[in-house]
Amino acid sequence: MPAAPERRPPSADGRPATAVVLGGSVAGLLAARALAPFARVTVVERDALPAGPGPRRGVPQARHAHQLWSGGAHALEDLVPGTVDRLRAAGAHRQPVTTNMVVLSPYGWYRRWDESHFMLLCTRDLLEATLRAQVLADGRIELLDRTEVLSLDGTRTAVDGVRVRTRDGAERTLRAGLVVDATGRASRTPRWLADAGLPAPQRREVDTGLVYASRLYRAPEGARDGFPVVNVQQDPRTGGPGRGGVLLPVEDGRWLVTLFGTTGGEPTSDTAGFERYAREELRHPLIADLLGAAVPETEVSLTRATGNRRLFYERMRAWPENLVVVGDALAALNPVYGHGMSVAAQGAAALRATVRRHGWGTPGLAGRAQRAVARPVGAAWDLALGQDVFYPGPTHDGPSARDRWTAAYVGRLMHTATGNGRVARRVTDVTSLERGPAVLLSPRVLVAALAGPLKPALTDPPLTAEERKAAGLT
Repeated sequence: MPAAPERRPPSADGRPATAVVLGGSVAGLLAARALAPFARVTVVERDALPAGPGPRRGVPQARHAHQLWSGGAHALEDLVPGTVDRLRAAGAHRQPVTTNMVVLSPYGWYRRWDESHFMLLCTRDLLEATLRAQVLADGRIELLDRTEVLSLDGTRTAVDGVRVRTRDGAERTLRAGLVVDATGRASRTPRWLADAGLPAPQRREVDTGLVYASRLYRAPEGARDGFPVVNVQQDPRTGGPGRGGVLLPVEDGRWLVTLFGTTGGEPTSDTAGFERYAREELRHPLIADLLGAAVPETEVSLTRATGNRRLFYERMRAWPENLVVVGDALAALNPVYGHGMSVAAQGAAALRATVRRHGWGTPGLAGRAQRAVARPVGAAWDLALGQDVFYPGPTHDGPSARDRWTAAYVGRLMHTATGNGRVARRVTDVTSLERGPAVLLSPRVLVAALAGPLKPALTDPPLTAEERKAAGLT
């Protein structure tokens, strides 16, 4: 049963408070749940949503590796209690960071330090279906799927509704006291603002031309439970294309393997070429070795359009009342770093907190909410750009002085983390979105970074003898 609703003030015309969320994927579902204590919420989704886990046209990236870092998992669980337990009951893995990870960084193999945080691993289809079932069971939330968003209604000072075309072809306007754009990379908010006579928001794009290819495998029987994540990271210091790969344990005893490369080093959708790429193009053949005893279950899925893009709506001097932009519509991140869903969850939690603090319908609420949902983006954005800006051609003007300073310091931290557990934990505080980047500037961390690793570099992947045997490695 959903929690008892908070007091809902009526709108100006005396009718109950209402909200419309555009987009029924993870960011939209979480935004809807965030607003449900304050208003009746309608979720508008273009696709026909499946009853359970399954593919849909609007989420082509679902075939690839996804993870929910612990910072995002905590926010999701706070918004939709019980979802994490439901995911784990359905086969999702709770993977300790870095205890159950085998990672080759640009600076060498990381040690498997004691758990500091965790990530939840499963297919995107399972995560979205589980979350959707939970959210739509809330009687305060209504779904309109197979419905196209045509435009926003209102003026340059305030949005008061959304014009839609429903599944029967009819057009109508949904009136709302708050509209949330969670339509992802295809968001049309910049055009809508321009049509209303508002200036364009500040925008930054960093696109490495990354292509990623994924395939599901049946893991060897002994490696279907408790096997570590394996991650061969790209190295932006080479001056050439970045190439990397990740093997994630997911539900039903399977491994989801994603290979990726920037411009000039892209993988292909060819099935024979997939394992060749893992063996010959990555910095270490460990993933290819592990696939030797695994059985492929799918063809190779390939996706482009993975660049980093951020719209700084929170910096606009004039922002219309009753409009908030969240998720990939606000900041689309290179999926290699796995932060998109976690940032969406933290943004939804910030949206709820802002409405609760200031009250539904108060003047300036949308602007305050827009600034609040942008805050969780910062750390993930800096982590992505700290590497991507150094590949050939992602920006017109190259790395800024700040980019170069940040990358040099982060590189020093990553090198230190290969042999210093305290620094490794501070790094994972940030990568898991549990804490902000300021923790990396504490005096103790600065001194440790200057000193460098305390332990010698590992020469081989830190797999145990039992894990190697379970995976069929000799």
